[in-house]
Amino acid sequence: MRLEEYAYVWLDGKMVEYNDAKVPLMTHALHYGTSVIEGIRAYKAKDNLYIFRLEDHIKRLFRSASIHSIPLRHSVSDVIDGVVQMLRKNDVRDSCYIRPIAFVGLHGIDLYVREDSPSHIAIIAFKFDQYFNSNGIRACISSWRRINDLSLPPLAKAGANYLNSVLATQECRRRGYDEAILLDNNGMVSEAPGENVFVVRNGKIVTPSLASCVLEGITRDTAIRIARDMGYVVEERNIPRSELYVADEVFLTGTAAEITPVISIDDHIIGDGKEGKVTRSIREMYAKTVRAEVKAYMDWLTPVW
Repeated sequence: MRLEEYAYVWLDGKMVEYNDAKVPLMTHALHYGTSVIEGIRAYKAKDNLYIFRLEDHIKRLFRSASIHSIPLRHSVSDVIDGVVQMLRKNDVRDSCYIRPIAFVGLHGIDLYVREDSPSHIAIIAFKFDQYFNSNGIRACISSWRRINDLSLPPLAKAGANYLNSVLATQECRRRGYDEAILLDNNGMVSEAPGENVFVVRNGKIVTPSLASCVLEGITRDTAIRIARDMGYVVEERNIPRSELYVADEVFLTGTAAEITPVISIDDHIIGDGKEGKVTRSIREMYAKTVRAEVKAYMDWLTPVW
């Protein structure tokens, strides 16, 4: 996927031209994966450009850095302001994707990251529209297992964690599917490479709990809160693989994926093979929410202009 980045990035508190924002080849994060990231969307509405759940995303960035003991030289408020100012500097008026990244810099080959280790924060934005086919995708169960707290902390949105996602994605695409679903070490449903998983059965919505090694997704939390406000029962529990095959509906949630229906898993048709009414109702409410059309959720939105 070729990206069209904007001209300026925010780097360590300064606006820098994208082509001048370079890192040395011995940057620690390039060699050892010592980086944490976020994925944020800004949506064009009738009256403004709104960043969705900006503060929640930046707070998670800092939690991820804390888990991996990556020292940060800026505050949460610095980075929040940096996102807004970067979009203004680039005169962004249309919907876009925002990628903050914090990483360890020139630290040699020492694996011990200390409080005084050099670190950097960059914020990049690029034009972005749709990630998956909104009519539904075909998924498969990956042979790779989701990372767990015995190896890498799944609650951290760390760059290194995504090697697990890359392996699962490569496998599923080579097999002709759109997306993978990973199980945890107990054989229970965990998550997709970049999304959380939701199952609908008999009108009830179920999603794996955090104990299933899932990322504490912000879109996941949004979907849960929207669904409950709409009157749906939402449970967080273990989901066995076979429950996916007998589900009435399955959908994925993520910043890039938004709310994406899954119409088949391992060639088992889900429901009637198209987006279900529960998924559709949540997807439509989500789309209205991010575009400032729902008064009850306006506190999730940060205006750019």
